[in-house]
Amino acid sequence: MTRKLFGTDGIRGQANTAPMTADIALRIGAAAGRYFRRDDSRAHRVVIGKDTRLSGYMFENALTAGLTSTGMNVLLLGPVPTPAVGLLTVSMRADLGVMISASHNPAADNGIKFFGPDGFKLSDEAEAEIEALVARGVEPAQARNIGRAKRIDEGRFRYMERLKSTLPTGIRLDGIKVVVDCANGAAYRTAPDLLWELGADVVPLGTTPDGFNINEKCGSTKPEAAAAAVVAHGADLGVCLDGDADRVILIDENGHIADGDQVMALLAARWSEEGRLSGGALVATVMSNLGLEHFLRARGLRLERTKVGDRYVVERMRAGGFNLGGEQSGHIVMTDYATTGDGLMAALQFIVAMVKSGKPASALARQFDRVPQKLQNVRYAAGTDPLSTDSVRAAIKSAEARLAKNGRLVIRKSGTEPLIRVMAECDDERLMEDVVATLCAAVEAA
Repeated sequence: MTRKLFGTDGIRGQANTAPMTADIALRIGAAAGRYFRRDDSRAHRVVIGKDTRLSGYMFENALTAGLTSTGMNVLLLGPVPTPAVGLLTVSMRADLGVMISASHNPAADNGIKFFGPDGFKLSDEAEAEIEALVARGVEPAQARNIGRAKRIDEGRFRYMERLKSTLPTGIRLDGIKVVVDCANGAAYRTAPDLLWELGADVVPLGTTPDGFNINEKCGSTKPEAAAAAVVAHGADLGVCLDGDADRVILIDENGHIADGDQVMALLAARWSEEGRLSGGALVATVMSNLGLEHFLRARGLRLERTKVGDRYVVERMRAGGFNLGGEQSGHIVMTDYATTGDGLMAALQFIVAMVKSGKPASALARQFDRVPQKLQNVRYAAGTDPLSTDSVRAAIKSAEARLAKNGRLVIRKSGTEPLIRVMAECDDERLMEDVVATLCAAVEAA
């Protein structure tokens, strides 16, 4: 079955524009409720979390209406990070978890992500079945079987305790000053409170959400403000989360930025030394730098690549029995502790490495030298497909021939925005720049 509503990471788009309308959200809620409510002999429940976008109120109510109409009892968590929804779906014995968020996208966008009863994101097949139910329509429950909705106020505290449980017993962060940029998003209370409780001296940024400023000049996609704050405050580390806190970008004490590849390299090396890295491999996407691959190979470890999307990383991890994976963008997945990417958990693991080694962030945040890499986005009009045109196909073939054995090319559609992403890696930086510029021009012309 093909999917039209679901993309790389759930359903996403501009609020009040299809597919992100209240009407469609209600129908999606009803379809998901019917899909998961297969046994009428017991009560069924779903947990719903959200980030801080204004439209979150609208989608929360619409999804609740759809879910309760099929007999699902709804537990409303309010603003919590995406990984908290995965955790609490399992902890609260729910049949389904829902996160209302467009992650790192602008405030005008929103999205819906689903988690199964095991806390993991749904498979493509399950999403396709839910889409089919949306198209066919769903018969509502009888009046006496309509579900109830209830606010759960302590969800984020349960999540914070789970994060603490992943740390070595008794470890404290006394003497460590951390700038934490919460992107005015879902972790705006959780992240500063957790770091403070562990003993860190916290400098909070992006903790005043107003419904419109999520990810605006802050967070993991705009770490410059946090980098400046690290230097200005003499901090030991900067932690930049995105709107739903499932990804992280770190900043060392000198204001230098470390992406997800560097964090994964550190964790893979340390876990391997400690005998904790399952399968002798790290799982990452086609976007991860060749330098990471070289770093792992030098240590007798493998890099297992997947297509873009942390959901596909997790699927490969589960299929191969691996316990560490992620994306260059900062999704770090540790299945020993969590079911999805968790930016705050990854940051804590990095800080633990600082505490145990006694080394500054700068000594840990650059594990390998990157092969020159350039990523450029080209926005395209809805309803068009630049990658299917003969001119773009010819340009791609020519670019691959030019790079040959000296580099790597990845060109793809974004699964969350109307963008063509053009990425090239090559030891010859001038060649790389020219290849990217030529391809972007071809896409724009198409």
